[in-house]
Amino acid sequence: MSFALVLFYEGAGAVSPGEMAALRRVLASVPALKEALIFTPATASDLYTDDGAAPPLGIQLHFSRLEELEAAAGQGSALQGLVLPSLGGARATAQAFWRREYPVDDARLRTAPGALPCSYVVHYPGPASDLNAWLDHYMTGHPPLFRRFPGIRAIEILTRVDWVSHLPHARADHMQRNRVMFDSSEALTAALQSPVRHELRADFHSFPPFEGGNAHYPMWTEHLRP
Repeated sequence: MSFALVLFYEGAGAVSPGEMAALRRVLASVPALKEALIFTPATASDLYTDDGAAPPLGIQLHFSRLEELEAAAGQGSALQGLVLPSLGGARATAQAFWRREYPVDDARLRTAPGALPCSYVVHYPGPASDLNAWLDHYMTGHPPLFRRFPGIRAIEILTRVDWVSHLPHARADHMQRNRVMFDSSEALTAALQSPVRHELRADFHSFPPFEGGNAHYPMWTEHLRP
């Protein structure tokens, strides 16, 4: 388990190869960073949802301690120098989370040479009428169903924490984000077309009351480890 700093850029645009290389250099210079994930748009077909094109960029940074995360978001930090002109019109948000990982039967990635695994990135802005009841229901019911997806390689749930930031990004306040990962977009589509998807939808309809809807995006997932 760890803390996660999530940066998302929503809107039109695409990150150029040069900017992506600069992004990797910035992330490599962040002190105390355990791992970075870079999300870029992929495509997949879901039996129940179609939330349109995925955002042009997402970044998820993992830290062992909240103080390390806050230092990365502090004044004069490496992330303050992150400039992405190609996404100048995008809405950039940031949020800190507690990260929970759940077991899968086989976590070994089998991506094709030169390819990236594919995640299904989901967020629930909220609010819920009773956040404790909502999270309890979700974290009890959904991970065991996720685990039964064919070809699943990772399951995580992010829940919000209070934190201090000096980043220029707008502060998001989603009540939850979650992510499942597969070897490829084809493997993600196969899972989303499987019978397990019907069971997840049935569980969704039994959630305690909440507002804000949700959004689901397939995204290529690049792992960077300092």
